[in-house]
Amino acid sequence: MTRVSVVVITYNDAEHVTTAVESALAQGDAIGEVIVVDDRSTDTTTDVLAPLLAADPRLRLLPRTTNSGGCGTPRNDGIGAATCPYLLFLDSDDVLPPGAVDALLEIAERQRADVTAGRAIRRELPGRRDTVWAPDLYDTAAGATLPGTVLQGIADHPELLWDTLSVNKLYRTAFLRDRRITFPDGAFHYEDFVFTARLYAAAPRIAFTDAPVYIWHVRRQATRLSISLRRADIANWRHRIAAHRGVVDTLQDAGAYGLAEAAQAKFLDYDLPMYVRELPQRTPEYVREWWRSTRDYVGGFDREGIALASVPARWTVRALTAPGADEPEPGVAGLGRLVELAARPPRLIPPYGTLPPPELAELGTAELPVTVDARVHTGPHTRLDLRVHELYGRLVALHPVAVRVELTERGSAKPAISLEAPLVGEGDGWTAVVRLNTGDLARGGRLAVWHIRAELRYAGTGERTPVEVRAANGQEVRRGAVVRPTGQVLLVQTHITAGRALILRVADGVQGARRVAGGRLRRMLGR
Repeated sequence: MTRVSVVVITYNDAEHVTTAVESALAQGDAIGEVIVVDDRSTDTTTDVLAPLLAADPRLRLLPRTTNSGGCGTPRNDGIGAATCPYLLFLDSDDVLPPGAVDALLEIAERQRADVTAGRAIRRELPGRRDTVWAPDLYDTAAGATLPGTVLQGIADHPELLWDTLSVNKLYRTAFLRDRRITFPDGAFHYEDFVFTARLYAAAPRIAFTDAPVYIWHVRRQATRLSISLRRADIANWRHRIAAHRGVVDTLQDAGAYGLAEAAQAKFLDYDLPMYVRELPQRTPEYVREWWRSTRDYVGGFDREGIALASVPARWTVRALTAPGADEPEPGVAGLGRLVELAARPPRLIPPYGTLPPPELAELGTAELPVTVDARVHTGPHTRLDLRVHELYGRLVALHPVAVRVELTERGSAKPAISLEAPLVGEGDGWTAVVRLNTGDLARGGRLAVWHIRAELRYAGTGERTPVEVRAANGQEVRRGAVVRPTGQVLLVQTHITAGRALILRVADGVQGARRVAGGRLRRMLGR
């Protein structure tokens, strides 16, 4: 029995729209209709859809006469045009994985759910690196417990405010219409934020599954970036603030004050650090405008909302809203410290004052914002000289004895390269040295990018402190060639991110060079 309407929105996306539509039609007999809402495209979108329209009567084209400037209005048009009991949304540059609709529909009907939510996969293209969206909610392998459960509203599960996607859910069409749940119209970016807030405010019956139901394509090299990737434009941050303000207002208007406070905490713990981490890459003008708009916005947050945020987030709010802090303080002691506090996991870098910052005592061993920095020496063997900095007496009380270093290749499912070394007390901290064969970092035929993390271990306890290894002060970006005993040439680069995290890039000198742009290759060789 046909039960589901799929609403596909598109604008000037002739390159991808047919793939999206075909993935929806391929879901089988449950699909009653696929409605393509064309937001006044000026490319060949209509032409590429013509063969599909002629071949499958389930496909409908709903052309708009004017461009809306956003994604909300086309989706609202789709809600209004849908004729099936259930509805889901699909963007023209994404796809539905096989079996997605059947998985959602079976649960929705069995559980009599107004909304059924599943796992969305973020797929980086062209490399096809997959990650689970909101893994704490939907990935049982990461410890998620919601799949298989049913909730009546989310009042007792405010963590669901972190799932702001509209596309990983199947909706009962009548529920959306009866509650008048729509997207913001017009040129409103991050419209999903407000739509999901309106949805949660209506306290729907929600069922959850860990089945993959949506493939979200991330194209960082695209000519026209998606809204979430346009963060280099200060307007993007203003749009995000406006959307988040809409979330809080929606929840407060519904009397869901606890959820509104949780939404403020989510902004401080997720949205804010995402942009803070990138501030070193921005222009001085951007940073000033970002600081002013952020200071104005978070300065109006409820005390209860701030109190729900993590300790590092509260420290960031305190720095942003301090009296007289109308401009960001430059340098390591000012903006630089906030950038590293936004690292994953957060770190509080020295120098430290005589008194510990407020709330430090609230943090457990695994949450301590410890700083571990390193100097890198490359050759046939790569050596990391590590230094662990004391943190207001918290570490000495735990008796650190060893550090375990893990090098994880970006985009690879292979196990990390693990090295362990004893810690030796030195001055106001501890030091350690780890070594490995540089050839172990090579992946023939491609560039290998290695992230460096560490874990502090203590005497007499199984507690651990995970950290991201940062570049020591004075460590520079270095490039060079390493000749192995076999004669193989490796191109090695010690890279430092904007937040001073250490990255190692290693390419095979014969085959890997073909995968590295000529300019980058010359830079890596120092020519």
